[in-house]
Amino acid sequence: MGLQISPSILSADFANLQAEIDAVSNADWVHVDVMDNHFVPNLTLGVPVVESLVKVSQLPIDCHLMIEDPNRWAPHYAEIGAQSVTFHVEAARDARMCIKDIRAAGARVGMALKPGTDIEQYVDLLPELDMLLVMTVEPGFGGQSFMADMMPKVRRVRELVGDAPDSVWIQVDGGVSASTIEQCAEAGADVFVAGSAVFAADDPAAMVERLRSLANAACAHA
Repeated sequence: MGLQISPSILSADFANLQAEIDAVSNADWVHVDVMDNHFVPNLTLGVPVVESLVKVSQLPIDCHLMIEDPNRWAPHYAEIGAQSVTFHVEAARDARMCIKDIRAAGARVGMALKPGTDIEQYVDLLPELDMLLVMTVEPGFGGQSFMADMMPKVRRVRELVGDAPDSVWIQVDGGVSASTIEQCAEAGADVFVAGSAVFAADDPAAMVERLRSLANAACAHA
């Protein structure tokens, strides 16, 4: 698997989401942040909007659920067509069951860790995942500063999952930009969520390509 860019529509124009998604058609995924104003202090969108996005997006939908009780809600996002569904382990009543139910509903399974969450507590779950998301900001709002002190966690996850072609993907989300993506790639990440860096750019598609190029160059250097 090559490196993948997943622009986050949290930083897009919510009144024009189809056009915004079309503007980054050269990306690999569309990252959709679902927030419930309980697990995080922000409210974004839910099942009806994601269902609509699935219908109009030429790119697969990568749902990041920052919500309470993902055991109850996460499978619904897979059922309506999200190709990847990521839940926060801190919110799950039963992480292993959540993984099983998302996969049974037809989606790839991701598990997210807040900055303060130690990966060592969840090593036994890694073989059951398709992707592990290391948050590089506190979840809840776009436009935050990148937390470079999360790079040792990314390196540790890479040590744990290895680098075989079928290994667990490592996603980073938060403050990823042209000035930080190389650090993430060098540390071992291979899926990069970028919001404001892409959608605030004069040419979002060109920024997607720039980010991809920078990440690839960093990997080659590493």
